[in-house]
Amino acid sequence: MDSSSDEPAAPSRGGGLVRLRLDVSYDGTDFSGWARQPGRRTVQGLLEDALAKQPPGVSVPRSVVVAGRTDAGVHAVGQVVHVDVVVDEHGVPDLPRLCRRWNRYLPPDVRVLGARVAPPGFDARFSAIRRHYRYRVSDADWGVDPLLRRDTLAWGRPLSIEAMNEASANLLGLNDFAAFCKRREGGTTIRELQRFAWARRDTHLIEATVSADAFCHSMVRSLVGAMLQVGDGRREVGWPAVLLSSGVRHSHVAPPHALTLVAVDYPPDDQLSARADQTRALRSS
Repeated sequence: MDSSSDEPAAPSRGGGLVRLRLDVSYDGTDFSGWARQPGRRTVQGLLEDALAKQPPGVSVPRSVVVAGRTDAGVHAVGQVVHVDVVVDEHGVPDLPRLCRRWNRYLPPDVRVLGARVAPPGFDARFSAIRRHYRYRVSDADWGVDPLLRRDTLAWGRPLSIEAMNEASANLLGLNDFAAFCKRREGGTTIRELQRFAWARRDTHLIEATVSADAFCHSMVRSLVGAMLQVGDGRREVGWPAVLLSSGVRHSHVAPPHALTLVAVDYPPDDQLSARADQTRALRSS
């Protein structure tokens, strides 16, 4: 059941195919990642199971398409999904009511925050122009606040915000991030890293904000893992830039539980289709 995400949704009046945008949040702790896998608990699997339980007059003929696949243990507060549904002659049903219905079927660690009819040309994955992630770290010698343990890494070593910001700035721009990605056959590792900044939120809590046009597999956690070694003084500030230039993958990948997808940006409605076409061409090159 594969979605042809470039196929336009039909008008909502008089029945037919309608594309919906869903905004989704989940605690990734107990999930084997986003993507459906046989015998595994995944966000996509549970969401599609809930969507299959539609009221009369609505059906879901295809799988959902997500803005950014998350790995096992990674969270999301701003995930975006599109799904094509077939509606009868009465058109699109009451979407807030439909969200409440889906959330009754979903477990507490995943929620559909909202649904709307997507504008023409919208593709949750290929129309996106930017993804924003957050990574949280505690550098307290006693670990992490117990209430934050599910989304914050206990590092246990003092971290220099200044050193991490200097090293992070050296990686900004359009680059081949092969040294910070798990390669996928046929996929490119060229990405535009638009923001990579660290800030101390309180005495021990540190937060990284990472934004790019897209991320390849494990890219954010690999970038964070390198910066943590700079921050605690085990590596020089220039080391991550040397890694980037080498193109040789490094193994210092930060744990997944402290990573959260916080938002996905899209262009104006009249540019959605062109953006999707451009991204498909880039990702397949």
